[in-house]
Amino acid sequence: MKNTWQQTVWQWVLIGWSFAFSFAFAQNLSFASTVKKASPAVVSIQAERSLQAELTPFVNDPFFKNFFNEDSINSEDAPTVRALGSGVLISKDGYILTNYHVIKDTKELLIKLEDGREFEGKVVAFDPPSDLGVVRIMGTNLPVAMLGDSEALEVGDVVLAIGNPFGVGQTVTQGIVSALQRKNLGLNLYEGYIQTDAAINPGNSGGALVNLDGKLVGINTAILSRSGGNNGIGFAIPIGYAQQIMNDLISNGQVERGWLGIVMADFNPLIRESFNYKGDGVLIRAVYAKSPAAIAGLLPGDIIFKINKKQVKDASDVRQWITQLKENERAQITVKRDDKEKVFRVIVGRREQIL
Repeated sequence: MKNTWQQTVWQWVLIGWSFAFSFAFAQNLSFASTVKKASPAVVSIQAERSLQAELTPFVNDPFFKNFFNEDSINSEDAPTVRALGSGVLISKDGYILTNYHVIKDTKELLIKLEDGREFEGKVVAFDPPSDLGVVRIMGTNLPVAMLGDSEALEVGDVVLAIGNPFGVGQTVTQGIVSALQRKNLGLNLYEGYIQTDAAINPGNSGGALVNLDGKLVGINTAILSRSGGNNGIGFAIPIGYAQQIMNDLISNGQVERGWLGIVMADFNPLIRESFNYKGDGVLIRAVYAKSPAAIAGLLPGDIIFKINKKQVKDASDVRQWITQLKENERAQITVKRDDKEKVFRVIVGRREQIL
């Protein structure tokens, strides 16, 4: 009885402490310190674009809308429109990471910092398949974003979206990570997005998605919306991937991607029945002659289910992981062939530039 009474007392004490702590935390909950760390490095991009330029495919898609706002000049013979977007300062040298569709076909760029300074921006390079681009400004004492680890994100983590929606000025919204590795959305050739319910709207494109440490974990890119406004489903490019693209663009002016030389097919019920296969993976339908895959010994009918010991779910995984490798790097490809597991070491080739 004594032990039971003592346990009851301690339970009530712990409940009281928990309630008091939760109340105090709720009373003092604020993201101000996070915003102070992250917001100075987020910039507004005003682009002057040719009116005759082809519209980004995101505008034409009835469901996916990009985040920049275009206001046509009133004159009927006006040759340009002005587009608003966002970007993130990545280095003291003035390099800014943003979306390709923000700077596509631009004539002039005006970059505005949170502290009120304005700079002329120059497009360094861009990569349409990933919808990323790099802009540069020349200035001193430039704020720089702290880079986070997008691989460490988990569903449910709190994140903040920072950008310039509708041109009203820098705005911060809060939400959570709703999902990770969102693919097959038809937005870009290479996908693997962070999904968030943090409110993002036209003008946020190219802006920052940050964690509670104020570190950059993603570049806001697109929303799922029938109206063009926020519906609580937004997508950001993970900074780990975006940084690889940015480094290539700055160093080489283009992105170097690995290439296997295979034609793939995702599994459907018919293919599964034909191959009597129930697991994850992707079927090799064809192998290009003299390709890295052919040289390594991969054959049509092989089922790739691991790359560098990571489980392959579909063709998107293969495409993403191989293209992140450089020419002459090695990839360990594990396949099922005739119900047996085989491991091949492929020296990756170079994929031709895709525009």
